[in-house]
Amino acid sequence: MKRSKALLTLGLALTCAAFNFGLAVRSQAQTVTNLANFDRETGDAPFGSVIQATNGRFYGATFAGGFYRQGNIFEVTSGGELRDVYSFCAKPLKGECTDGASAIWAPVLASDGNLYGVTTAGGSNAGDYNGDDDPGSGTIYKLTLGGKLTTLYTFCPTTPCIDGQSPTGLIQGSDGNFYGTTTTGGRFKEGVIFKVTPEGAYSELYSFCSLASCADGERPVFPPLQGVDGNFYGTVGTGGATGAGVVYKLTASGTYTVLYNFCSYGNGPCPGGSGPTNIVQDANGNLFGTTEFGGTSERGEDAGEGIVFEITPTNQYIVLQNFDFRHGSALGGLMIANDGNLYAATIGDEFGTNGGTIVEITPAGVATTVYTFGECGSTGYNPVSTLFQGTDGTLYGMTVYGGDGCGGYGTIYSVSNGLSPLVETSPVAGKVGQSVIILGNGLTGSSSVTFNGVAASFTVESDTYIQATVPAGASTGVVSVVTPSGTLKSNPQFVVSK
Repeated sequence: MKRSKALLTLGLALTCAAFNFGLAVRSQAQTVTNLANFDRETGDAPFGSVIQATNGRFYGATFAGGFYRQGNIFEVTSGGELRDVYSFCAKPLKGECTDGASAIWAPVLASDGNLYGVTTAGGSNAGDYNGDDDPGSGTIYKLTLGGKLTTLYTFCPTTPCIDGQSPTGLIQGSDGNFYGTTTTGGRFKEGVIFKVTPEGAYSELYSFCSLASCADGERPVFPPLQGVDGNFYGTVGTGGATGAGVVYKLTASGTYTVLYNFCSYGNGPCPGGSGPTNIVQDANGNLFGTTEFGGTSERGEDAGEGIVFEITPTNQYIVLQNFDFRHGSALGGLMIANDGNLYAATIGDEFGTNGGTIVEITPAGVATTVYTFGECGSTGYNPVSTLFQGTDGTLYGMTVYGGDGCGGYGTIYSVSNGLSPLVETSPVAGKVGQSVIILGNGLTGSSSVTFNGVAASFTVESDTYIQATVPAGASTGVVSVVTPSGTLKSNPQFVVSK
């Protein structure tokens, strides 16, 4: 018997279709491998992505896994060795998860080599998480690779919760601080954009629903990204001029602008899409994303299976492609690999004909099905998480269900798609003189590191990472590392901020 999909609905609510373009099936060789199966103690219900750390291993979070079944942070090697690093609710006080609970989103690797992330519930002011009391509004934490956790901030220290509730993830900005959003709370109870320092000092940058009828949007379910221009960009799935969500821009000085209002799904044709998910940005400043609803499908103009969209730096909105009902929706959004193409994992469709797909989309909108998950297949099914590209060039993702037949707790899988190895920086933006981690493989003996052609001082710390300093004269562009086996280039490019 399949596991109930109520957990999927619950997880998506807390954080809040293959395409109708004649998808070709990729003919070139690719290999999809089940790396590991979750077993509740190592994880259960992984909704977010994974990230790579300085030791070359991958880390992520689960909603309901770990020793205490209240979420955990896990580690997995490229060979499939999976272990629990930290189980939340490890410090209960009368049943309270004082260290946090329900870690939906993966942490980020910061420039100090530690992991920083959020939990959507728990915290020092939580009630009995397993009872009827308030389960808490979430936390911001720091975690060493060895598993030592420090709670930096607990949301809702006072009532009302003007600082926000249920955070949705973090990014590290070019100034070394962390930025994120909350789904609810804030001055108008519909979520905020916030900043927190590595020491835990919290400040609100913007409170959603500041405008009449929430014309600025409400209830974000993804953190923002920092663009190549230094500004922050993101989406909210509801609110805006039509109530169907917006794409927004927030400047470093705090000026908030709605870039695009999505059309209202269910009230007739909605070709521009409705309910945006996460967005990504390419080196030219173009934003790409997906929507959960809307678009034009073979079932009619108002069928509403979602779209793939692009917003140019001049704010031109382009529908690249439409989803259709046979392959489900890309709820985790897109990622950009080092071949310049977009990749998405879609959940299984409502009719149960498959367990989801992996799709490649060119910037021009040409789409190819890379892989189709079977219902209850060995690689799992319903891959909600955003794909991640490791420095070996391989794509990594997770499924919410399966692995051990239909009753499994989800899987971690890899996609070998012929993509070349690369290096990745942490953070992806910074000022001249800032220390930057460069992740890779086979870095021992590296002889050169350049930031867009400008030589940098560096130290090879191990075979899997380098510590470098952004050199004077550097400009935004590719970081290149000359290793004994060849030159590796970064994806995404490194943004040199002012």
